Amino acid sequence: MARRGQPQTRARRSAPHNRRRENERTDVASVLAHAVREIDNTVRAGRIGLTTRAKFQAVALLLREERARVRANADGSITNQTEQLKRLDGIATTMAKTAVRDAGLLALLDEDAEVSADARAIKRELMQAAGIEPPPEEPSAADRAAEAKNRVVPRSVIARQLANPFLAPDFNAPRTPQPRTTRLATWELLGPLLRSFERAANGAPTSMALPERTVMRTPQGRELMPHQAQVVTAAANGHRTFLLADEPGLGKTAQALLAAEAANAYPLLVVVPNVVKTNWAREAGIWTPRRPATVIHGNGEDIDGFADIIIVNYEVLDRHVGWLGDFGLRGMVVDEAHFIKNKSSQRSQNVLYLADKVRARCTRPLMMALTGTPLINDIEDFLAIWQFLGWIDEKKPRAELMAALDDTGYTPADPEFYPAARQCVVDMGIVRRRKIDVAADIPARRIADLPVELDGPAGRSIRAAERDLARRMVARYEAALAARAEEGGEVVTEGIDRELVDQVARWELKDAANAKAGDNVFTMMRRIGRAKAELAADYAAQLARSAGKVVFFAKHIEVMDAAEATFAAQGMKFTSIRGEQTRTVRQRNIDAFVNDPSVSVVVCSLTAAGVGVNLQVASNVVLAELSWTAAEQTQAIDRLHRIGQTEPVTAWRIIAAQTIDARIAELIDGKAGLAATALDGSDVEISPSTDVQHAALVALLIDELSKDPKHVPLGSTV
Repeated sequence: MARRGQPQTRARRSAPHNRRRENERTDVASVLAHAVREIDNTVRAGRIGLTTRAKFQAVALLLREERARVRANADGSITNQTEQLKRLDGIATTMAKTAVRDAGLLALLDEDAEVSADARAIKRELMQAAGIEPPPEEPSAADRAAEAKNRVVPRSVIARQLANPFLAPDFNAPRTPQPRTTRLATWELLGPLLRSFERAANGAPTSMALPERTVMRTPQGRELMPHQAQVVTAAANGHRTFLLADEPGLGKTAQALLAAEAANAYPLLVVVPNVVKTNWAREAGIWTPRRPATVIHGNGEDIDGFADIIIVNYEVLDRHVGWLGDFGLRGMVVDEAHFIKNKSSQRSQNVLYLADKVRARCTRPLMMALTGTPLINDIEDFLAIWQFLGWIDEKKPRAELMAALDDTGYTPADPEFYPAARQCVVDMGIVRRRKIDVAADIPARRIADLPVELDGPAGRSIRAAERDLARRMVARYEAALAARAEEGGEVVTEGIDRELVDQVARWELKDAANAKAGDNVFTMMRRIGRAKAELAADYAAQLARSAGKVVFFAKHIEVMDAAEATFAAQGMKFTSIRGEQTRTVRQRNIDAFVNDPSVSVVVCSLTAAGVGVNLQVASNVVLAELSWTAAEQTQAIDRLHRIGQTEPVTAWRIIAAQTIDARIAELIDGKAGLAATALDGSDVEISPSTDVQHAALVALLIDELSKDPKHVPLGSTV
């Protein structure tokens, strides 16, 4: 039987073609023209499903390759080459006219469009029908995972396995029942399920029914917002799969961590983008402090194999997929789950492989997909997320969803099927809340810190420069102590001389203000800003895709330039507000951001755009670099939080972890009398920038002196 979507006449003729020599091909243009006519008839009839899209993409790929082959073929006559290209151009024109009828098809004509597995399979069939030997098929997800297995097994993981053999997974856990035989067994259902979301009427539910929140104890007396508590309560009540699609700023991380606690879903694997890996570890320490968390970097030499929460970024997951698959996981969270929308990509296959391993070894694992952007380009972006959650497999709904669809009493031939089917999928665990929907739950204005790791040469260089600065101040401190002793002055014999520390910090600050070269507190902050620029811009781009317009603030021109380069590379339309702009250019750029829906980001100078600008069309601001004062920071946030703003404003402050950047963030908040995570309209205490700079140097010097026993005698405290 021919594969779905294959031209039947060509399928019956494929056997003779397969007996030809590899370099002998039939009329490829005829095969493509026949396929294009079938696609066009289907589109005109309004029946655009998964198969049609896959076939359209397969034809586009093969057409592109055939045109390149004909152009490169110098053996034939020019007349024949011209005729072949003319026929191929005619097919391309027909495809373009067909694609205009559907935006999803038009996107598939892009050379950078991601190729689905079905499209690759149909392309192979078209090639065989044309007498072309297809290239060897790419290995499956299971094959790739098997290849990756045992690439890396951290020593601490081996120690865990040896220390407690009972940690081995239970293979006797009952399996999920197979779908019962139903009226829908012979129907293709994935396409209709996707169309049920495309056809959704205004006002259709976007979230499953959530229980009333219950009062729950959280660490250190922290209080969950009502919308957060509802998800945790659902997990406590037994719900185990969630597509948590809340807008950014509504606390998806805390909801996931506390849902895992409620479900006792440990060991828990959390797969995240690199930019938020450190933040997940910090949040785990805040919300689930009794559950040790470990972060996998590189080959995982420094991870804790006995931890309850394992955090890994997509980029290094392939090195660890082997031992993670055998680790006995009882829960899995995928943050920014739209990263796996392309099922043919290596990272998607790794995630789906691990999800299958978790389900095979645990009866009812907790599976959570977190994303503020469940759909990026097409409704089909849902499929990989649904498959991760276990709602569907490659071809059809799994047992639980199939049973729910069957219980509706409808088939895809019935108009009533589509709203009922959509509700079935939503009830599987889709949760979507917007800021405006839960505005009463959250402060009108708040700051959320996002710590990032500065990896690579830039990060190492910054940390080395910070150590050099600290040692230089120590040498200055010790020289001053020695000089004071020689002059017969009073010397502190035990502990650290706080008065001298204060004076050394003031000397260093004065030298830094007059320095023209060398590392000091100002040059280090500038270098940290440059190192954070791409990470901050990448996070701003994620915010823009999921929550709408974003304001991006930076202090230095090179940071703004790097951010704009990142936005351009990601295809995001942006504008900027800078100090060197004329008044006309500045206003034109403001108007573009406010009025043009396609302009996603405005890149602003903290000094040039911190006052006198109204940007309340956005409710998210990214602070890529720290100010020296809380007042400057507040002025930037107030470009959004002002009269006309209808949503709570969230400022995402990008902090370079384990550097002076983090210390300065704490000092700014301390000087302003603010908590690091909330800004609720309180009056800001204005402190001179030199206060924060001086305090940072004092803290840096005390930390370095505290490492030396001669400055901190045994038994004393700093």
